[in-house]
This record gives sequence, structure tokens and C-alpha cells, in this order.
Amino acid sequence: QVQLVESGGGLVQPGGSLRLSCVASGTIFGVNRMGWYRQAPGKQREVVATVTNGGTTAYADSVKDRFTISRDNTKNTVYLQMSSLKPEDTAVYLCNLELIWSRTNHWGQGIQVTVSS
Repeated sequence: QVQLVESGGGLVQPGGSLRLSCVASGTIFGVNRMGWYRQAPGKQREVVATVTNGGTTAYADSVKDRFTISRDNTKNTVYLQMSSLKPEDTAVYLCNLELIWSRTNHWGQGIQVTVSS
């Protein structure tokens, strides 16, 4: 069974940077998309960035020029490099794996990112 484990969250000052990592257990077969979502209290969960197994990326407009998503298929790992962080980036960030052919989703536990002075 697939398990997603996130790391790299924490507290950072505005303007700072963090790198999130998400490791998926086992081998991922077929067309798939990994990404990061975030959810803050009182707000709906939103997609932050995604990357397919073929390397196609997509970003939310709010992070487009500040965040970079990448993946290492040999390690089943997806990364989110976050720069120029703002207080409004504060949220629980969740790693997601979507298996396109089976139309199934797997989620990590979530990791807290807090941007504050």
C-alpha cells in the first residue's frame, strides 16, 4: 500500500525559504501526478502545485513565481521549494499522489508551515 511521508515544514520568517519533501513508499506504476495542497483554518483546501511523472508542472497563481515543484522518479519523491514566503502561506501542507488510470488518491498526514515574525 502507498504511504506518503512529508518532511521539511516548520517556522520561518516572512521572506524566508523552506523546502518540503514527500516520499512515496513502493513503486508507483502508470500515469500519475504528485503534488502539494494546503489548508488553513477557515479556508478550503487548495492545490499549490503538481507535477506529473512526465514532468509537467502546474502552479496556483498565488505561488507561481515563488514556489518550484520537482520530483525524482527514482526515489519516488516530490519536492516543493518555497521562497519569498508570506504570512498568508501559513497552512498545513499535504502531499498528494493521484493515480490517473485507477482514479485513486493517496494523502500524507500533512505538515505545518508557519510564516511569522
